[in-house]
Amino acid sequence: MTDYKNKHVLVLGLARSGLAAIRLLVKLGAHVTATESKPLDTIPERDELQALGVTLCGQTPEVFEADYDLCVKNPGINGKLWFVQRLRERGIPVITEIELAFSAAAPQHYVAVTGTNGKTTSATLLYEILKADHPLTAHVTGNIGKALCETVLENDLLTNNGHYIVLEISNFQLLDIVSFRPEIAVILNLAPDHLDFMGSEDAYYRSKCRVYENMTAEDTFLLNIDDPLLREYTEKLPVPAKTVTFSTTRPADIWADDRFVYAFGRLLFPLSILKIVGRHNVQNVLACVGAALALGVHEDLVTKVVAGFKGVEHRIEFVREVGGVKYYNDSKGTNVDATVTALKAFSSPVILLAGGHEKGLPVDALKPYLSGVKALIGYGECGPRLIDELTNGEGILVKDLPEALARAHALAAPGDVVLLSPTTSSYDQYTCFEERGEHFKALVNAL
Repeated sequence: MTDYKNKHVLVLGLARSGLAAIRLLVKLGAHVTATESKPLDTIPERDELQALGVTLCGQTPEVFEADYDLCVKNPGINGKLWFVQRLRERGIPVITEIELAFSAAAPQHYVAVTGTNGKTTSATLLYEILKADHPLTAHVTGNIGKALCETVLENDLLTNNGHYIVLEISNFQLLDIVSFRPEIAVILNLAPDHLDFMGSEDAYYRSKCRVYENMTAEDTFLLNIDDPLLREYTEKLPVPAKTVTFSTTRPADIWADDRFVYAFGRLLFPLSILKIVGRHNVQNVLACVGAALALGVHEDLVTKVVAGFKGVEHRIEFVREVGGVKYYNDSKGTNVDATVTALKAFSSPVILLAGGHEKGLPVDALKPYLSGVKALIGYGECGPRLIDELTNGEGILVKDLPEALARAHALAAPGDVVLLSPTTSSYDQYTCFEERGEHFKALVNAL
């Protein structure tokens, strides 16, 4: 456990993780300066922060020339920005709140879930399994919506130990770890994403692999042997932990054929008990089964929780059936691979709504799956490129999501599926994928 008492700490960017980091640092006795790009008088928590003794300031050059022992950076702030680079040039360590919380807390059972797609579904299911086994000491946190620092404060994990913490962790959060070491970790899959932030696919894949860099032979890493990119990168960057394999195509430690799930050579349960659709969700279930068994959860309890799990909001979420047409919200499909996964889950004709912030991701991987797409409706910032590259200009281009849904509703026939799976993030017209998904559901429910 690191001692932060009387340390001078700069918190770079507020939002949820920054505020949580500040509250933890104050409790630990640190002297905190917080810097934010937006006008300080618009910060809702300004009075609270000032009452805590936090120095609030803008992002002017002199702020980054002051003396600090440490900087805690919001993971959404690009590390290549001049002020982050300047702090590093001056030898000031830059970490994210995940590292802060981990270094300050008493020892816990950390389970880290990362990957390009499936993180939220897997982290949620694994939490449900662990909560059934440890109802008072299981938590889910991280990129899923609650900062780890919040979890530490709410459960007094500075002194209480042995809790089970399922941590959905993004590559942005992994970039600035130092000592973070999970007991169990999984990279569900690798596919191109965040090229606008990372600069290259290689940099993105390497950032994901940081999840296991501090693990030891006492820990367990779950390896998806079906993913060729993951196999390539775990060979380049060897895993120091014990490896448990999982697969949906071949025998492995944890694997599934067309009918059953097996664990270490034993039949565990039939796939017919699953309520979540798609082969990708079978893969997510296998990862959770492997993690839960590694933590000593009984097989019968694992099976019971898996059988009752209905999935998560915004990930191929069934919204409503109207006139024989089923509407699905996949707003969390923020990259091309996620949309491919969603399309593979359906055998009915799909009217696909795609668009949003232009991240510059290549979209060729979608083309083999467009045979089942009755119509592609593009909207938002990257809508024109999607229509041009995927349909040679023959798709439907509209301004925004309400117009896209209206066109889909007019086109749809009984038996069709209308699927919002944007292929990209929401930041051109929404603040987050959740807001986009909630708007879509409200529009569908108003039909």
